[in-house]
Amino acid sequence: MAKKKEYAVIGLGRFGSSVARTLVKAGYDVLAVDANEDRVQRLSEFVSHVVQADTTDENSLKALGIRNFDVVVVAIGEDVQANTLTVLLLKELGVSYIVAKAQNELHGKMLTKLGVDRVVYPERDMGVRVAHNLVSANVMDYIELSPNISLVEVSAPKPLIGKSLAEANLRAKFGVNVVAMKRDDQLLVPPLPSEKIQETDIMILVGGSDGVHKLEELE
Repeated sequence: MAKKKEYAVIGLGRFGSSVARTLVKAGYDVLAVDANEDRVQRLSEFVSHVVQADTTDENSLKALGIRNFDVVVVAIGEDVQANTLTVLLLKELGVSYIVAKAQNELHGKMLTKLGVDRVVYPERDMGVRVAHNLVSANVMDYIELSPNISLVEVSAPKPLIGKSLAEANLRAKFGVNVVAMKRDDQLLVPPLPSEKIQETDIMILVGGSDGVHKLEELE
């Protein structure tokens, strides 16, 4: 059985916290890091591995064992210098896959030149989801957390309407987890297994990209 990917999220503002909590709910191992003690304390009830550390310091990153993580998400938003320096150190330490939050297009170009694998613009693209070109009427927003793991916002596929989440059994059939459902102006986090899928529901899923693509093909 393949080893589950391990994630580190650096920067625990709104975006970083959302990514960390979503991954934990989906059953992944997550290390969450921030220099701010209050943010670390706030997230500690949701994420088991939360550490206060200055990630612009190479020794701090080494002490975290950061190079052992499969994916590192740099979600530092308010301090562009700290964001960029953290990315630079992660590259030098040999982190295999880096997702980084950009403040604007210019910052995004700089991150790309530094070798970031995926740049996201959460303020521009509505929180933790980044618009992605998928050939599907169902998929609305999409972010690749790694080459194999995606976070997706999808309108309820027709064959699932009227079924409960337990009956749909998406985890067993497609390898994806429903971490939230939008229904009108309600957000169900997390939805109960007994929750029946309605026609207007929007489902927020985390899972393997292959499973996501199979799910989007349901008509």
